[in-house]
Amino acid sequence: MSEMNAESESQFGHRRLELIGESVENLIPARLRNSHRNYRQASQKAHLYRPMNGGQQIIALRNDGSEFPGDTSLIPAPTECDTVSHRFIRDASELAAALQVARHLKFEQAVAGLSARFINLPADQVDAEITCGLQVLTEALGTDRTNFGKIDPATGDIVVTHMWTRAGFPPLVERLLKGMLPWLEERIRGGEVTFAERPSALPPEASRESQYMQSIGMKSSLIVPFRVAGRVVGAMGTASFRNHQHWSDAIISRVQDVADIFANALARKQADEELQKAYTEIRQLKDQLQRENVYLQEEMQIARNHAGVVGSSMAIRTVLKKAEQVAATDSAVLILGETGTGKELIAQTIHQMSRRSGRAMIKINCAALPSTLIESELFGREKGAYTGALAREIGRFELADKSTIFLDEIGELPTELQSKLLRVLQEGEFERLGSPKTIRVDARVIAATSRNLWAMVKEGKFREDLFYRLNVFPVVIPPLRERIDDIPALVWHILKDLSKRMGRSIESVQASTMRDFQKYAWPGNVRELRNVIERSLILNAGPVFRGEIHGLEQTGQGPLRRFNEVESDYFRSVLQATHWRVRGKGGAAELLGLKPTTLEARMKKLGIKRPQ
Repeated sequence: MSEMNAESESQFGHRRLELIGESVENLIPARLRNSHRNYRQASQKAHLYRPMNGGQQIIALRNDGSEFPGDTSLIPAPTECDTVSHRFIRDASELAAALQVARHLKFEQAVAGLSARFINLPADQVDAEITCGLQVLTEALGTDRTNFGKIDPATGDIVVTHMWTRAGFPPLVERLLKGMLPWLEERIRGGEVTFAERPSALPPEASRESQYMQSIGMKSSLIVPFRVAGRVVGAMGTASFRNHQHWSDAIISRVQDVADIFANALARKQADEELQKAYTEIRQLKDQLQRENVYLQEEMQIARNHAGVVGSSMAIRTVLKKAEQVAATDSAVLILGETGTGKELIAQTIHQMSRRSGRAMIKINCAALPSTLIESELFGREKGAYTGALAREIGRFELADKSTIFLDEIGELPTELQSKLLRVLQEGEFERLGSPKTIRVDARVIAATSRNLWAMVKEGKFREDLFYRLNVFPVVIPPLRERIDDIPALVWHILKDLSKRMGRSIESVQASTMRDFQKYAWPGNVRELRNVIERSLILNAGPVFRGEIHGLEQTGQGPLRRFNEVESDYFRSVLQATHWRVRGKGGAAELLGLKPTTLEARMKKLGIKRPQ
């Protein structure tokens, strides 16, 4: 230092002669001298002019050891040998005090504005407003990062829920793990405010906290806990990376107020969300009860409508539901299922629930009549139509006018009659044998078969157009081996009917018999079950029913058959009936009562692929 004026002597408490020849850094606290020296040397080297008020703010050191804020300027003056700097320093205490007042006023205005913004704030806007509030608070304090976090009651971690950070400064980690900063965590849980104007100001027991601040370049920090319903549930913290901050009691109090505003807003939001959740659960429960009530009413109605159908398994309930759906229409129905599954019973059920139930359903088994007679049975004949036709005869279609005609084993219908049946289905008209007169009828057609009609179409044994006309609404009846749960009810139903006819009284069924019945695959389905029960009733007297399944070894379809094989066969029959259409109305998934994705997954597992 080459010169010092009288004003500087008065400011610093040094006599001029004491400092001439000394470094200017002697007028700065020791902790700041290195950074100031580096700054001065860099400025000299770059020949930078630093004006007063727009230059560097420093902390100056008096002779008595006290410190005061100062403004300084730096004027480099290059010489032949080196660059000489002229340094001017003035006491900025009054200016700093004025700035502090202005800053405090600005801060008070910011807090007041935040308080007003959170009055009657809708729950869905709380999070966004808290983040904006953190920005306002950070700028008003002159800090660089402010975060808001809650204590996780399960782990003890502090989870950061909201944060705002100036560009260029490190954000806080999203979760402060328990034990990471133990001294600070203990103070937060105890509801104590924690602040540090510099890392070195922290007590020795806060060594981890001090090291953490230094490691990320944090110069000052302030952390205030907040309570909800009297219990500490989290904390809000602000940090400065550019300069050291002095935290006055007034500032701390206002920051605490802001933290409480945010905490109460979040508590109101949580309460509103819980209330909305409760309302939603109540609505869902109400809807569920209504659906269950409708479902129970439908099931009761189905039970009343299908008094002749025995069983309550999901498989048979699905069939009955579909029967009820199609009964209200006049659409053709194709009932598919193995022999003995009760296809005629389902057809009768559909008819009874239809608007045609006032008249009897007309039935004809296409496999029970020779091809020479089936045409006259279906369409009638005139006297003398062929040798032996001694009288005029009304056909089944005429009898079924305004009613339903059930064509059992439709796959056995001769090819030459299929075109005539197609005409009846499409136009509702036909001619009797031996008569040119066209007869019109309004008959609903329900057909049934145990054969694979689509395979017959490909073999040329069944008309494709007739198949599509019949297959408007296919109903697949599951075999008895897929209705194991229905076997006890079927056994008792059949026993009641047969024992009444035979004049017998059956009080119970042997447990081993019922187990054997449920294990057997029943290739003849319900028809076979009835025959076995009837035979056993004849052979065994007494009030306890005992039954034996004869010929199990010969059938090869006993309990050794795998369920996957049965399921695969059933799925294939349904898919073939729907032309391998899985999705949509009338698709295999709808007929089976499954979701399309579930059926596709089962097909993949069973190795079922659509044939090329």
